[in-house]
Amino acid sequence: MSTNNPAERLETFTWIDPAIALEQLPRLSGLDYFSGLRDGSIAPPPIASLMNFDLVDARYGHVEFQCWPGEAHYNPLGMVHGGLACTLLDTVLGCAAHSTLEVGIGYTSIDLAVKYLRPITLNKGELRAEGSVVKSGPRVIFTEGRLSTASGELLATATSTLLIFRRQPGARTT
Repeated sequence: MSTNNPAERLETFTWIDPAIALEQLPRLSGLDYFSGLRDGSIAPPPIASLMNFDLVDARYGHVEFQCWPGEAHYNPLGMVHGGLACTLLDTVLGCAAHSTLEVGIGYTSIDLAVKYLRPITLNKGELRAEGSVVKSGPRVIFTEGRLSTASGELLATATSTLLIFRRQPGARTT
């Protein structure tokens, strides 16, 4: 959509074919997968490029991401759309659970509850999201997360329940 309007903005992004990373996934524990993301031997998923976030830290049961919202993330009210905050929180909650999983084990979200505490605008700057496992069991994992500014101002919180399952041998991951 081009209107030749001087106020018009354009943003592009690039990503690496996610099938490449997905081929490695069934052979890696959660922590090994995140080590690969951190050291660059595994490409990040396309959503990270689209939403402009990166893995900062991953250890057993805990992950941290940073995000740089831009104008393209604004809603009609002049603030960052809640979907960006929700997506970032969903990411850290799932990744926290994933960090505890052994080779051959997968997960999927059962539920996600987000509480928005403050509006997010570009003047908030870099965002930090962290997710942690609260309780882990053989079938479900309970997680909680926080979204803050780099200076620590709390913007949103979330909880999630994730279902754990054994991946089927030879099953497609795409």
